Amino acid sequence: MSTIRDLVEYVVKSLADHPEAVQVTESEGETVVMVEMTVAPDDVGRIIGREGRTINAIRSLARILGAKQEKKVSVELT
Repeated sequence: MSTIRDLVEYVVKSLADHPEAVQVTESEGETVVMVEMTVAPDDVGRIIGREGRTINAIRSLARILGAKQEKKVSVELT
C-alpha cells in the first residue's frame, strides 16, 4: 500500500461518522498518483467542509507527501 493512500484513508476515516463506509482507491502512474475516495452520503459535507477547506487541507497533505516522492497527487471525492 502507498503511504499517500494510507494518509488519506486515515484522515477521512477519522473525520467520518461512518468510517466503515469509507473506501479509498489509488491508481499510480510514473509521475502521477490519483486517489479517489467514496464516503457515506451523510459524510460528504463533513469531508468537504465549509467552503471546501477540509478537502483542500487533505489535498495539501497528500501533495506534500507526493512531492517527497517526486509525484503529482490528485485527490477526488466521488
